[in-house]
Amino acid sequence: MQYGFMVEPQAGGSYDELRDLAVWAESTGFDVFARSDHYLNGEESVEATDALISLGGLARDTERIQLATMVSPLTFRHPAVMAKSAATIDQMSGGRMALGVGTGWMVTEHERFGMELPEMRERFSRLFETLAYLHACFGRSGGGYSGRHYTLADMPVLPHPTGALPLIVGGNGPKKTPTMAGRFADEYNMFSTDLDTLAARTTVMREAALGADRDPDDILISLIGYPVVGDDEADYRERLGQRAAGRDMEVADYEAMLDSRNLPHGTTDQVRTHLESLEAAGVGRFYIQVYAALGDIDTEDVGRIYRALTG
Repeated sequence: MQYGFMVEPQAGGSYDELRDLAVWAESTGFDVFARSDHYLNGEESVEATDALISLGGLARDTERIQLATMVSPLTFRHPAVMAKSAATIDQMSGGRMALGVGTGWMVTEHERFGMELPEMRERFSRLFETLAYLHACFGRSGGGYSGRHYTLADMPVLPHPTGALPLIVGGNGPKKTPTMAGRFADEYNMFSTDLDTLAARTTVMREAALGADRDPDDILISLIGYPVVGDDEADYRERLGQRAAGRDMEVADYEAMLDSRNLPHGTTDQVRTHLESLEAAGVGRFYIQVYAALGDIDTEDVGRIYRALTG
């Protein structure tokens, strides 16, 4: 199992704070450092850095760790801009860039900045074309690309990625997202979910991959969430209560929510057993996701969880 650390800089934070977290994640041993791609914190406007620009900085300020967007809305950038930015970051980082692509969803973000947010059917159509366009840009398919929304001439788009430059498709839908992941993605990401739902989505992804003449075993399946881990039962109960209070929830309700989402929680031994079940179900990477202003992130707690997960 690989492990990632994901942050949400739209909650507030400078590039220097982002860099410090990435450097910490690298030194701690995480395989990947991921960040969201948003310009607004819901209704609130705070210090929110641009995802791709900031990863360009991290390409120089880190040495080993993979860098990823989780995920970049297609409504923010034309696929040519997305492709050029990602390939440039990949070159700057020595092949450590991973590009997550999604439809975009935050209505207030688009309204406040005056960006178009088409209806969902069109956004999924554009997502399909964006992924196909990126494949052509990255040299994975020949002949350029011609679609309803985007066109690319039959020409080499340079620089080609230095490394693999994995494409990440993330989402929780039962059909469209896993189908696009199977057809185009190197990594299929979703929020932590129950094993039956995971199996159903994975089946759709694998069938789509086979239909596109791809090996579904080459597609990394990843989950994301914030586990609750205690050294023993008493420590777990204390931390569970603190987490529930932070969400203004009753402890029983919060624990039931963790159960329903199949999010790892319990003692260290229980969580490791839980992760073994996820790995047996095909999950190859788990992201510890923290939603907080960057300066408020408790790296001591995140590091403790990471060590508990990895043994």
